Amino acid sequence: MDKLETLAEIEGYEDVEDMLRDATFDSVAKGICMNEDCDYTTEVEPDCRDGWCENCDSNTVQSCLVIAGMI
Repeated sequence: MDKLETLAEIEGYEDVEDMLRDATFDSVAKGICMNEDCDYTTEVEPDCRDGWCENCDSNTVQSCLVIAGMI
């Protein structure tokens, strides 16, 4: 499972497309830590590429829109 699928599942979405659609029309987006062994999630700015991960203590959280290549 890739990070987008993991994020959609954690956040309760039926599929990735529903999550991306919601993020497209909102001022915040779902974000997930991009470290391989961490699935920390949070709400971030839609263009976030280096958000703070509270589990890893690093700037590794990315917006679902960035991960999907939409931004």
